[in-house]
Amino acid sequence: MKTRVLGFLCSTVVALPALAALEPGDTAPMFEAKASLNGEAFDYSLADALEDGTVVVYFYPSAYTQGCNMQAREFAENMEAFNAAGATVVGVSLDSIERLNDFSADPEYCAGKLPVASDESGEIARSFGVNVMDAREGAVDTRGVEIDHGFAERLTFIVTPDGKVAETIGGRGVSPIDNVQQSLEVVKRLQHSAH
Repeated sequence: MKTRVLGFLCSTVVALPALAALEPGDTAPMFEAKASLNGEAFDYSLADALEDGTVVVYFYPSAYTQGCNMQAREFAENMEAFNAAGATVVGVSLDSIERLNDFSADPEYCAGKLPVASDESGEIARSFGVNVMDAREGAVDTRGVEIDHGFAERLTFIVTPDGKVAETIGGRGVSPIDNVQQSLEVVKRLQHSAH
């Protein structure tokens, strides 16, 4: 009986949110990661990207899953608007670089328009206070391929060139499409307030 109760209590504790996401005014952790753009792997650096302006850092559960497919397509379709507002975008997930090479080049989703970075250990996600869930046995993506990695919570951080978080977007009740649209609204507002 005691073992069962202890097991229940431990599983309850593990299920509780472990981290508090970074909030506006917090300093974003600078990270470097292997990333992919249009099927080509390269070394991504947040610090380098911030030299060119605001960066939208969006964490998502997994390439080739329903909500993430919609979110990537929405970012790709709006990339010119983000760039016009002085911002770049990078997606971050626990996918391997091999999966991301496919996803970044897929004309249905990233369409070669936005880089996606591999955070296989979940270390980058955790540094932003993003919750990471363990891999689920038997989980498959929309292509029918097994997903053999953990999942980051869907959260987006708008990081200004000074390395500060201007806005955190996501959480329950924010759809993948709304996440992109809210990010674009924040970036446009930042651009207007800078002038």
